[in-house]
Amino acid sequence: MWKVQLFKLNYDDAEPNAVEEVVRSGWITMGEKTKEFESEFAALLGNEAKVAAVSNGTAALHLALLALGIGSGDEVIIPSLTFVADINTVLLVNAKPVLADCRSLEDWNMDPADIERKITPQTKAVMIVHYAGYPCDMDAIMDICKRHNLRLIEDCAHAPGAKYKGQAVGTFGDIGCFSFFTNKNLSMGEGGAVTTTSAQMDQEMRYVRAHGMTALTLDRHKGRAISYDVVRPGLNYRIDEMRAAIGLAQLAKLPEAHRSRAHIVSRYIDAFKDIEGLTLPFLDQTETEPVYHIFPTMLPDGIDRMKVIEILKREGVQSSIHYPMMQDFSAFKGFQLDETPIAREISHLQYLVENGLVGLILFLTPVFLVVRNSFRKLKRGLAGRDLNAGFAFEMAAFCFFINIFFVNILGAPLFFVMLGFVVSQKYDLDGQRLVRENVPCS
Repeated sequence: MWKVQLFKLNYDDAEPNAVEEVVRSGWITMGEKTKEFESEFAALLGNEAKVAAVSNGTAALHLALLALGIGSGDEVIIPSLTFVADINTVLLVNAKPVLADCRSLEDWNMDPADIERKITPQTKAVMIVHYAGYPCDMDAIMDICKRHNLRLIEDCAHAPGAKYKGQAVGTFGDIGCFSFFTNKNLSMGEGGAVTTTSAQMDQEMRYVRAHGMTALTLDRHKGRAISYDVVRPGLNYRIDEMRAAIGLAQLAKLPEAHRSRAHIVSRYIDAFKDIEGLTLPFLDQTETEPVYHIFPTMLPDGIDRMKVIEILKREGVQSSIHYPMMQDFSAFKGFQLDETPIAREISHLQYLVENGLVGLILFLTPVFLVVRNSFRKLKRGLAGRDLNAGFAFEMAAFCFFINIFFVNILGAPLFFVMLGFVVSQKYDLDGQRLVRENVPCS
């Protein structure tokens, strides 16, 4: 269906070979491969991090809340712009979620000032998200948590390997939570991890991960234990060996994958930065090392986002929205969640692509260039001007613009006629050359 999809697995022979090795070994539940993955992921994070691999990122969040003893009567401050797993896990431990707003239209991470405004005597913890792989303002957030004696959970689902002032995210708070879902930078299909720098907290989370048991099945299989004790209530949030093996293959590719994402994002920024009305967040990253999980943009107010998405869909180009407002979900209507105006504006105007979506440049850039340039050039008069490639491209974009906003029956056919005329050429836009390149998906 999709010619250009949101996400394409960065897989080759390494991943199926790793799975085959595990299956042929005869041991497929949590074991030595899991331990190896935990050790390698801890090395990636540094800062003496301790890692326990779990079944998925939501399990990691739930496990973190349970290990910190958060429950009925407690409040947890979470981002308004995030995936539903954050609010779900807070509710599942019978705590109250309190939404904090984004910092600005240019910085979609949690606003430290709004976090502090939302603190009450019942506040027990803050759960932050390093949105799109861009680290939060950890100096400010750590200071707030320290002054108010609050626990800090880092949701690092978008950010494996991202750094703030040289330190890896997931090692600042009490617990870091990672997701290795299919579309993440490190992709296992399902999988996750909890991290901490505390040996005591690491042991507590390992108990919660495996029914509170003091010895695992592997220990009994290896003859290291005959029986076991149960020292606290726990769950089965274990990962399996196949996913751990895939994780090891993905970890080996992660540095190069991040470099590729950075290159693609740089191209997007160069293409979009001068388009009037288009907001590109997270441009100022002087103190951080992002990992560019997704490339979010915000369309100008008044543009029909769903119409743009639908037209791209018809052409086989996939796009998405990260995220719908939690206040608008029917499940949470009765919880009287705080309004968060900046997050709402972002959610309603946001347009998201994941790295590797090169086709978006071809379709979206002309729309906004036309707004700025086409009417000015048409005003000069077209008499005597040759129909060269650059002008044909502008006219194709103009027709595409008309088709989006006015559903002009001539707009779409003329767009493709003009586009066909120039598809294999170089396009001259405002004196700059836009050359077709093959850019691999990250």
